[in-house]
Amino acid sequence: MSGNVPSDSVGSWFHETIIAKNRLALFLCFAAFVVTFVVTRIITRNIRAGRGPFKDNVSTSGLHVHHAVPGIVLLVTGAFMSVATGAERPWTEISAVMVGIGTSLVLDEFALILHLSDVYWAEQGRVSVEVVSLAIGCMGLALVGFSPNLFDGDAGDTPTLFGTTFAAFFHIVIVMVCIAKGKYELALLAAFIPFLGVICAIRTARPDSLWAKRFYNQHRMQRATDKARHFDARWGRYLDAVSDFIAGKPSDELKPKAQVPATGTG
Repeated sequence: MSGNVPSDSVGSWFHETIIAKNRLALFLCFAAFVVTFVVTRIITRNIRAGRGPFKDNVSTSGLHVHHAVPGIVLLVTGAFMSVATGAERPWTEISAVMVGIGTSLVLDEFALILHLSDVYWAEQGRVSVEVVSLAIGCMGLALVGFSPNLFDGDAGDTPTLFGTTFAAFFHIVIVMVCIAKGKYELALLAAFIPFLGVICAIRTARPDSLWAKRFYNQHRMQRATDKARHFDARWGRYLDAVSDFIAGKPSDELKPKAQVPATGTG
């Protein structure tokens, strides 16, 4: 090996996988994304518990400023900077860090944007952790050299434009069906292994998914509910434990039953 290449295994891997293959910007984006998410969750959980210097949410004149707002600003600024400067260094790396930070802040409040309501600590807020996990998985796989199957191909092949376009369109549709059916983890795997996406597209959707609400009648919805209940009874507690460790328990699980207000008047 050249004398300029680090001799230790980690340094050698970093040079061969990241530097030599021009993935430094992606690595910085990935690192900024992960670090920002971890720091954000630490801060928000301290705000929730009223510990340390984090006594309250950031506000301006009584208006609560969600961290998705500075996230959007950073994301847009980084994207424009990347387009305007092209591949010039160090602007590529700077814009990558800004995009990583901004995207992390936005996706951490994805559930809030999706429901147009402050569900950050509610049960619905778990979807933010799922989306962040998918984003980390996608960037991580791309970082180590995996690419979505639809972009792979033998250099000796000369597929027609129609064939390539149809294959790409079919693959994208399969991934979108996985997402619509509420199976986000399989959607990630389907992006890299289309066969798994086909299986997911055929199987029953989650009862709370957009697909089930739009296409299922009462009988199919009951069937989806029964299957989801069976799956959750077997694996749900383990998945929830991981989610609670990362994001904290939802507010409705923390609230004592005696504190739930009565529905009547008087």
